[in-house]
Amino acid sequence: MHVRIAIIGAGFGGLGAAIRLKQRGHDDFVVFERAGDLGGTWRENSYPGCACDVPSQVYSFSFALNPDWTSTYSPQAEIWAYLRTCAQRFGVLPAIRFGAEVQQADWDEAGSRWRITTSQGQWTAEVLVAAGGPLNEPVIPKLPGLETFRGEAFHSARWNHEADLAGRRVAVVGTGASAVQIVPAIQPTAGRVTLFQRTPAWVMPRGERPLKSWERALYRRVPGLQRCVRALVYWQIEATVIAFLRPAVMRFAEKAARANLHRSVSDPRLRAKLTPDYRMGCKRVLKSDDYYPALARDNVDVVTEPIAEVRPHAVVTRDGTEHPADVIVFSTGFRVTDLPIAERIRGRDGRSLAEHWQGSPQAFRGTTVAGFPNLFLLLGPNTGLGHNSVVLMIESQLRYLLKALRHLDRPLEPRPEAQARFVADLDRRMARTVWATGCRSWYIDATGRNSTLWPGSTWAYRLRMRRFDRGNYA
Repeated sequence: MHVRIAIIGAGFGGLGAAIRLKQRGHDDFVVFERAGDLGGTWRENSYPGCACDVPSQVYSFSFALNPDWTSTYSPQAEIWAYLRTCAQRFGVLPAIRFGAEVQQADWDEAGSRWRITTSQGQWTAEVLVAAGGPLNEPVIPKLPGLETFRGEAFHSARWNHEADLAGRRVAVVGTGASAVQIVPAIQPTAGRVTLFQRTPAWVMPRGERPLKSWERALYRRVPGLQRCVRALVYWQIEATVIAFLRPAVMRFAEKAARANLHRSVSDPRLRAKLTPDYRMGCKRVLKSDDYYPALARDNVDVVTEPIAEVRPHAVVTRDGTEHPADVIVFSTGFRVTDLPIAERIRGRDGRSLAEHWQGSPQAFRGTTVAGFPNLFLLLGPNTGLGHNSVVLMIESQLRYLLKALRHLDRPLEPRPEAQARFVADLDRRMARTVWATGCRSWYIDATGRNSTLWPGSTWAYRLRMRRFDRGNYA
């Protein structure tokens, strides 16, 4: 079958693309979703306590504000429901092919089209939009002896809801954004929680509160009011980018984070374990009101010694200590800089994105790639954020895509020199930021380059994407 536009993924990016295309009169498109339902990250991650760490008011489409958020920070179930509602409201559900995994997409030079092989058959398309997202392929460390473990072991993004944690000994490996939510959620009922920490995180208070019924009613009746609140929240968050771009300024935020730690943890030994020794912001800054209090409970241990192996009923650290465990939860992140989809998309020369990138993803404005005609990436290289909502970045890219579609008199791909200039400028700006202060983080790719984050404000990115610059394209 042939369509004009093929979209990979039905998360925020893919749904946003489908909705915006339909609103602009582009009806000839299809969305390939490998799972049986839409939602992407917010379908996959259903662990206890799962919620967004960006305020609800900005973690939504600008064209589909939600007056019914129940909290200032939305829980996973509400975000997933929001995405399903958007798909129904804007009439894009019929365009989604569920259970259709894209196995390979090859650019056909002679036909000027993409040839797409899916688990449900062959398709062709003039334009390919890759919206698989960076947080969809979990990473589980290769620990010696893991296969011998006799309890349940699973990644936070593949939560085993059949596993009853009540009264059991739970080992949580990792101290990232999901662990900060999981530990407080399971601590009250688990028999013992052992948290294996490689590096402590900087943790700031969330200041979360329920949204009152009268607030929600007011938003429903006066949509303009919610837009004003959204704008206020946006600019409050956007202002924090200054500290990320100027590492010296981040010292003031560090003082606030240390004060938060001191207020929450009275034990000096535990406090020492939880105190980072790197510049705040170099790794993802976490937000929580209950993480530190949970770690201070009697049934929680924080272990900083590296894991050496796993035995049938325990996790063993390098010092030889056995830590009994009935369940192991891996809160160990995702394949962000080596996306599996990059191995499946092949460009003009027959080589894959992964082969072109060689461990360090690069794209013109994070959206198009030299050698890959009519390919548009959503949340591609260097479009992640350390301070604000990535939905804002997606919408900037969607505006760019819609403008580009007006220029499809011939296949579009960025000139190699334009892409090289963009990446060089981006790397120069990145070198002055807090992300270049030397810590080890998932932002850094195999070559040591930060190919994940945008080194600036969302507003600056939006200005760059406000028009389609045809001169930079072959």
